[in-house]
Amino acid sequence: MRLIIRTDGASRGNPGPASCGAVLIDASRPDALEPDAEPLAIVARALGIRTNNVAEYAGLVLALREARRLRAEEVDLRLDSKLIVEQLSGRWRVKDAKLRGLHDEARRHLATFGRWTATHEPRARNHAADALANLVLDDPDSAARVVAEVARRNGRPPAGEAEAGETEAPVPGA
Repeated sequence: MRLIIRTDGASRGNPGPASCGAVLIDASRPDALEPDAEPLAIVARALGIRTNNVAEYAGLVLALREARRLRAEEVDLRLDSKLIVEQLSGRWRVKDAKLRGLHDEARRHLATFGRWTATHEPRARNHAADALANLVLDDPDSAARVVAEVARRNGRPPAGEAEAGETEAPVPGA
């Protein structure tokens, strides 16, 4: 399975209360590249006090964990964070010590896929992930209901929920 992944991070204050959101879309859908394509799974998590860049990376890492849980073979990242796209490609160095561990974890996850790409897209095309990140900050209970509803609709456990016999990894950047 190939997934289109859109992620976003939010921080009110930078650093400030932070969260992240992600949508994972089955790439075989005819509308998979559309910003409003129906997701197979979503991520929406509060992160505590973080910078925006940490929140952006946390969203990516959580989405990649979910992609692995879904047994994706390929991922196509569509991100509005040029920083992450350039750092993942190796064109820009990771200078911020707070981002190194997150970058390294993202690269470790990416290495498990048969193929991956990372493309920078305008913010306007990333509104679903952005809306999830903001919903977590504004109304965490509603965000949890949305995550559970998408999972239920697709016959899967909610993103980030440990399956039988597994333990959930801590939120990245914690």
